[in-house]
Amino acid sequence: MTGARVADILAALVEAGPSASWPDHLVESCRRATEVTGAGLALVDRTGVSGVLAATPGVGRTLEDLQFSLGEGPCTEASGSGRPVLCPDVGADGGGRWPAFAVGAQEAGVSAAFAFPLQVGAIAIGVLDLYRADTGPLWGAQLTEAVAFADAAVAVVLHLQDRSGTAGDGVHGIRGAGLADLVDRRAVVHQATGMVSVQLGTDLTGALRRLRAHAWAQDRALNGVASDVVARRLRFDDSESGTAEGRGVRDAGPGPGGEPA
Repeated sequence: MTGARVADILAALVEAGPSASWPDHLVESCRRATEVTGAGLALVDRTGVSGVLAATPGVGRTLEDLQFSLGEGPCTEASGSGRPVLCPDVGADGGGRWPAFAVGAQEAGVSAAFAFPLQVGAIAIGVLDLYRADTGPLWGAQLTEAVAFADAAVAVVLHLQDRSGTAGDGVHGIRGAGLADLVDRRAVVHQATGMVSVQLGTDLTGALRRLRAHAWAQDRALNGVASDVVARRLRFDDSESGTAEGRGVRDAGPGPGGEPA
């Protein structure tokens, strides 16, 4: 039954338009079929969640960006464990697992969150996330639909990768309207992480953690903070504030490629 449903979902995507639009159509169709408030499709690679491929407007986009910026939440847990993460009450159950995400989710009006890992064998390639304003589990047909859409999402991601002629994990090789921009934004975060690593004399994991903490504290998107670092408008240091800001900020150490960070 699930296989037939997956085939129906994919057929509807083909009829909806060119393949570059399939991720957007998939998350919106999934939102309607599962009767949730928002849905999103994130990509993962060896380092974890690498970017947001598609999200429904409003709650879907807000929560996908939140998880990517924080590096925590049901999406990250699902990608790391390879198992679905079903949290019917974010306020009661999410606080201990993802404290910052739980606060942000409730502020956005989300009370329940569900994440379904997308895998090819043991290789994780993405996560399908569902968000709902009301508490409670996914029931019967809703859960069946979520699983079917997750299976369809695997086929969509693999198809987009294959179109570029590149076999790889995460976003590597994916191109198309709106998808190249995802790669560009991801590259900015990686470059900024390397620069902050040099500035603070720490490893890349610690540098990314500082970037995310700053973005959260300033209520900004991670990509925006990363862009400021790369443009040398923002420098991280060991001062009380933790950063130096201003036009033309320069750092002492070399950055990626041997240039000043």
